[in-house]
Amino acid sequence: MKTRNIFKTSLLCIIFWAGNLTAQEKYETPKLDHQNSWSIIMIPDIQNYTKFSQNQPILELMTKWVENNIDHLNIKMVMCVGDLVEQNEIINNGHDGNQTAQKQWEAAAKAFSYLDGKVPYVTATGNHDYTINREGKRWTRLDEFFPIDKNFLNRKTIVQNGVDENEKATLANSAFELKNLNGKDFLFLTLEYAPTNNTIDWANKIVKLEQYKNHQIVMMTHAYLGRDDKRLAKDETWIIFEPYSINNKIQKSERIKLPNSNNGEQIWQKLVKSTSNMQLVLSGHISGEGYKQDKNEAGKSVHQILFDAQSMGGGHNGNGGDGWLRILEFYPDNKTIKVKTFSPLFGISPTTQEHAWKKDQRNEYVITLD
Repeated sequence: MKTRNIFKTSLLCIIFWAGNLTAQEKYETPKLDHQNSWSIIMIPDIQNYTKFSQNQPILELMTKWVENNIDHLNIKMVMCVGDLVEQNEIINNGHDGNQTAQKQWEAAAKAFSYLDGKVPYVTATGNHDYTINREGKRWTRLDEFFPIDKNFLNRKTIVQNGVDENEKATLANSAFELKNLNGKDFLFLTLEYAPTNNTIDWANKIVKLEQYKNHQIVMMTHAYLGRDDKRLAKDETWIIFEPYSINNKIQKSERIKLPNSNNGEQIWQKLVKSTSNMQLVLSGHISGEGYKQDKNEAGKSVHQILFDAQSMGGGHNGNGGDGWLRILEFYPDNKTIKVKTFSPLFGISPTTQEHAWKKDQRNEYVITLD
């Protein structure tokens, strides 16, 4: 009799513990920690969505989720870290994926069209967004598919634009201004993949203008930080897709060094370190997560974030990246930023909602601005 009572007591304890565990793991929809916070949505490399027709609806699900949460999360800016397509100029199905370059660019533009007129967004250029020649000179179709008038809120907030190495005006090098976000003014600066020396010089002029001395500057560029939490230090290179196929496979050249280009460490040394009010740098390019904190020349902490989910969901031949994106919540104290990693793809169904959040310390953390 005594043994049976012990068994009943133990069983009740197990049931109670399991019930509490289930309650702790109950799915919660994304929400702000503070009523007066605002947020940036960070979208990682999207080429594995756009290169496959079956993956393109997942990208649209992501941007539609952003559209539906603009008010709920007080979203003020959306920032995509680049590699919008797998190939910039391929007429056939390419060496990877089943979509031509034209269809890939159209898919990227369509996905972001759900945000047109609703929230400003910045799309960086990645290495896959360029075509190069034998000398490493490059060009991109970004401005063809993402012109400034595509989203009138981009037109409303753009304050600076630079040029590419062909001396043509481009949104690949541009800056957008949002004022009075909890009393603070922000400048969102985006630089082309492996920015040239001329682009770095342009950016230095912009960030040191008197009109931005009290702004908080958020910079985005495609290739900057690695998943080892170190800035990229190798020469930036890209390839040529040869104009012929062997056994139905497009041939690629050896990697070609991009002349006058800058890697992550060089961007730090030439631009970020000397800019006292640039405390947040966002990048992609390298699959995985990364974070690095350094002091700039003014003694302020610079928080450098890598987020690229393209290897998730089956990698380069998978579903594109499992729908992962990041929510950067800016607390009303103008110092605290909460980084959260969420998948609208998993979050849409009760069957998969338990997987919709990444809660490890590499994917959910708090940073503090000086």
